[in-house]
Amino acid sequence: MQAAERELESNLVYLSDNDLAPAASLLLKAYLDDPTFQVIFKADKEGYEQRLRAAIREELNAFYQHQQPMIGLFAGDTLEGVVCITRQGQAFTPERFWHWRLRMLLTAGFVSTRQMLEKERLIDDAMPVSNYHMLTFIAVHERYRQQGLGDLLIHAARDVLSQDRESTGIAVLATRPEYARFFAQRGFHFLRDVTVGEITGQLMFLARDDEALHDD
Repeated sequence: MQAAERELESNLVYLSDNDLAPAASLLLKAYLDDPTFQVIFKADKEGYEQRLRAAIREELNAFYQHQQPMIGLFAGDTLEGVVCITRQGQAFTPERFWHWRLRMLLTAGFVSTRQMLEKERLIDDAMPVSNYHMLTFIAVHERYRQQGLGDLLIHAARDVLSQDRESTGIAVLATRPEYARFFAQRGFHFLRDVTVGEITGQLMFLARDDEALHDD
């Protein structure tokens, strides 16, 4: 089924407070085997899934409290996919706020919290621009993959970009070759490699000037 057909059936809407729990569950399944998160939250040690779950939950809560764009793709009441975009250089910074740090320390642990902040610092340092969006999470429920829903979520992210004239584009860190291919096929360009712990990912960027080139 093509993306245009699914668009007739599915609705893209900003997540509400009630949507955060199902969004966190969807993202947990999608990112459980992500190499960077496996390093940061120590997949080789007991409790990895609980630490990652707690971190994703705290991230979503922080995004919601600071009005960062979180968009869900719904078919009726079913959450089929989600994309989260943060705006760098504004109120929500990589350093986070003290209450986020405290909750992360209590749930994910000191080392994981420090490495999460270090990951964001490394990405920000590697970016050639200061005003940009970061595509933090994107996922499609496993039952609805290969149906063009990823394209709809990318379109939603580009819509967020189009509404913020001061943002120069959208960055993303692709930690697997298949992730990099997905984003490259949708207009993201490779900037440089970024190493987080033992994992090297591709920092990619969809510049505002490129946005119009990929409109349907």
